[in-house]
Amino acid sequence: MASTQARIGQQALAVLDVALRVPCIFIIDAIFNSYYDPGSGWAGAMAKVLVRVMGVLISSVVLLLSQKALFKFYTLFFAVLLGMAAVLINYYATSHIDFYSAYYKAALGFRLLPRNGPTLWLGMAAVQLVFGIGYVFLLNLQSVFAALVVLDIMIPLWGLMIELPADVRQLVAVFSGLALALNTAVCLAMRLKWFYYSCRYVYLLVRHMYRIYGLQLLLEDTWKRIRFPDVLRVFWLTRVTAQALILVYVVRAVRRESGDGYLLSWDVFWDLTSNLIISGCDSTLTVLGMSAVISSVAHHLGLSILAFIGSTEEEDKRLGFVAPVLFFILALQTGLSSLNPEERLVRLSRNMCLLLTAILHFIHGMTDPVLMSLSASHVSSFRRHFPVLLVSLALFVLPVALSYALWHHYALNTWLFAVTAFCVELCLKVVVSLTVYGLFMADGFSNVLWEKLDDYVYYVRSTGNIIEFLFGVIMFGNGAYTMMFESGSKIRACMMCLHAYFNIYLQAKNGWKTFINRRTAVKKINSLPEMRGDQLSDIEDVCAICYQEFATSARITPCHHYFHALCLRKWLYIQDTCPMCHQRVYVEEESRDRAAFSNNNGGYAAPQDAAAAAGGVAELDNDLLEDNDSIEYDEDEWGTQNGNTPIEEDYINDDTDSTED
Repeated sequence: MASTQARIGQQALAVLDVALRVPCIFIIDAIFNSYYDPGSGWAGAMAKVLVRVMGVLISSVVLLLSQKALFKFYTLFFAVLLGMAAVLINYYATSHIDFYSAYYKAALGFRLLPRNGPTLWLGMAAVQLVFGIGYVFLLNLQSVFAALVVLDIMIPLWGLMIELPADVRQLVAVFSGLALALNTAVCLAMRLKWFYYSCRYVYLLVRHMYRIYGLQLLLEDTWKRIRFPDVLRVFWLTRVTAQALILVYVVRAVRRESGDGYLLSWDVFWDLTSNLIISGCDSTLTVLGMSAVISSVAHHLGLSILAFIGSTEEEDKRLGFVAPVLFFILALQTGLSSLNPEERLVRLSRNMCLLLTAILHFIHGMTDPVLMSLSASHVSSFRRHFPVLLVSLALFVLPVALSYALWHHYALNTWLFAVTAFCVELCLKVVVSLTVYGLFMADGFSNVLWEKLDDYVYYVRSTGNIIEFLFGVIMFGNGAYTMMFESGSKIRACMMCLHAYFNIYLQAKNGWKTFINRRTAVKKINSLPEMRGDQLSDIEDVCAICYQEFATSARITPCHHYFHALCLRKWLYIQDTCPMCHQRVYVEEESRDRAAFSNNNGGYAAPQDAAAAAGGVAELDNDLLEDNDSIEYDEDEWGTQNGNTPIEEDYINDDTDSTED
């Protein structure tokens, strides 16, 4: 029970912390979006610039405050607001001769209180009393000063109740406001020391973290500490909600005046939605807020898909990070916030199409390992296979439907070409994954070892990687054409350089490395002697890699250990040593004669001892035939040799997949 209450309290503090930081974002956004008139002289221009800079600086400092300092700042801020409200009410009430009519005009026709004087005075007195008590409580004043402050706030109302002359009432209200302002200034001045030490503490803490952990960890810690994604998300949703309420109120008022009724037609609803979307990305901060909302949607979408397909990989939960980053980069690349409203809506819809294809690619990256795991582990449960196959089918159908819809409504341009290329590439990836899945499932239902399975998997994946590489080159050309003839920008140039490095250069390098490794492994395997037929029955042992019997053939290493050719080839993709004794498997032609005299520790017999060593070869052969597992190593020792990474023995983690992104 206590832990539940503590957790609820922490969540409430977190919600309050986010809510108190949101006004800072509103102020910064309003300052950046406000109109600046430089034609008021150099003094006026300097004053306006100074006010803007101070507003942004103070809002940024408040945004970065710690939770305790933030609560204390807002305590003082609300105390000042209550004091100002009390002074304004006193001045407004005492400055009107006909107070009742002024009140009802100010209340927009809502007669919340009766029109008789005593009841209205009592209501105002209750309001001022609440403001005074709140002011005293927030500033934590002593009892004597608290009573004086409340008395100071109530004095102008007494003058109104005893019907003092208008000039006297206004003079009393002014002196009451000055006294309250003086008390507020004294209280704030007494807290300047706390403010100074708080700022100094924040500065020293930031400097300390920067020196020890660096700028990146400092930014990450600040990002998490102030809950900046949640702040941006609340800012954007609050802004859009307020604009929606205002637009709906205005539209309904206009329709009521014209006699069209209160219900909104589809065209009016679409216009309202379009205006909200346009205004929701009219500045850099609103684009960041929209990115935060997209992050939340993508995160929950990714978690839902992971739960549906039964994956537990932590790396697959990064969809909530990848999607907003990509959206923000696309917005900066296309200058989304600086476009005209009509162009902004079109550009936003195009960016969302590109973002959708990227999300589908990421989802395929989540489903592909699950497909390979289910097929390679020979899981026969249909309930485990059906969700992954259903998601794979959706990943094939959705790009086709999207491409068909876009080609049906738009003419060919660079944007449509890019979206279509991404859709075709995704369909190709799905076909490759399902083909490899089918090969593994066929191998699982087979009772004999399918030695060519690894080759077929490599051929399928290599074909897919080559086509994907060609698509990367084509997309680079499409981006170069767009940058030169349509909308060139520095951000687009940087993104093209990153695309050329990661999706073209590294992919080609990794693919070529995989090809060389396979060719070298095949060459090594072919250089080893092979045993077939009756010779296999004399071994009476199993392959030390897969622990299966030798059915058709076996390869003999120079250290006289026996393995399946397929198993040894996959081992040689990783390292060029024997799995049993860690001697080199592939020996050059000039040193092949010396290999016959090697021992299990990698040494060689001296030339003068060659005859003696030759006499012991027969005994060594007999001993090795009796026990091929005479030298045993732990699994960790097998997987690590000379600092190499652990060996993965299944197909799905083979180096043949190193070119996949």
